[in-house]
Amino acid sequence: MAMHHFLRLSFIVLFVITASFCVYYIIKKQRNKKGPKLLTEEKYNATMIGKMTEVTASDQSIFNIWPYISKLKAAKILSHKIKESQLVHKIYRNSTDDFEHILLSTEKEDRFVVIVANRNKKKTIGYFLHDSNGLYA
Repeated sequence: MAMHHFLRLSFIVLFVITASFCVYYIIKKQRNKKGPKLLTEEKYNATMIGKMTEVTASDQSIFNIWPYISKLKAAKILSHKIKESQLVHKIYRNSTDDFEHILLSTEKEDRFVVIVANRNKKKTIGYFLHDSNGLYA
């Protein structure tokens, strides 16, 4: 009877230890989530190669930004108050067609969150906060 009690106790201890490791791993994974990357002015300007030309929103080759916009909203960089239909202000592409700059409206006029996307790698590089008056003119 003592052996049966000892086995049951050891299984319970083993279960508690395993569950503790699982909880620790999940918490650690949640803390290490990378949020959106704020670009320095130098990195931002390096993506503005040549003349930036405006691209229409109906162009099918535009980078899919909506998952990144969700991350920006979760990090409270973008406001939830702005409707998605009014969020994208303008889209620009550099002369080599390597980078897209997607200007997102904010609550302040002439202030934009610019998402910089690498079209060749099909991923976002980061975002840049910009006060604009004729930024891409």
